[in-house]
Amino acid sequence: MTLHLDLLRHGETECGGGFRGSLDDALTAVGRAQMHAATAEAGPWDLLVSSPLRRCADFASELAAAQGLPLQHEADLRELHFGAWEGRSAAALMQTDAEALGRFWDDPYGFTPPDGEPLAAFEARVLGAVERLRRDCAGRRLLLVTHGGVMRLLLARARGLPRGALLQVTVAHGALHRLRLDGSSWQEL
Repeated sequence: MTLHLDLLRHGETECGGGFRGSLDDALTAVGRAQMHAATAEAGPWDLLVSSPLRRCADFASELAAAQGLPLQHEADLRELHFGAWEGRSAAALMQTDAEALGRFWDDPYGFTPPDGEPLAAFEARVLGAVERLRRDCAGRRLLLVTHGGVMRLLLARARGLPRGALLQVTVAHGALHRLRLDGSSWQEL
């Protein structure tokens, strides 16, 4: 059966950009407004599924209450853990660790940030979560409130891009994208 997934990236966070990973930042007023704007004309959904990190979960809780929808937190939809790079910007890393940052950008599956989560492990947990949702929620329409890395991975797959090309996928704060999963077929709508 078909599963419809709307993917919503969290909005701007209090601590700004860079490699936020598993850091638990709250949204700014702008970030909350970005998410409200993205969902204002979207839906309807049968279920909201959110990363447990505050930048996703706080808005998901608010939206679920406003729309009278069930909310499920899914730990496997967390962002990639960037290890020693957490909280640092690409500009800062260019000053101290340019070679490693370049290796990550060139081959994210072949190079893991120091003490970080390997991209293959990240891919396995995210795709495992999506597979569980497909099995448990077939025929329904879900809103996944999640992170840029999760969305890049899923969008790259739906677009048929090679594994290593996911960093070429752009996902803005508060962006909403739609996917349809039908058997082994993934399609961006």
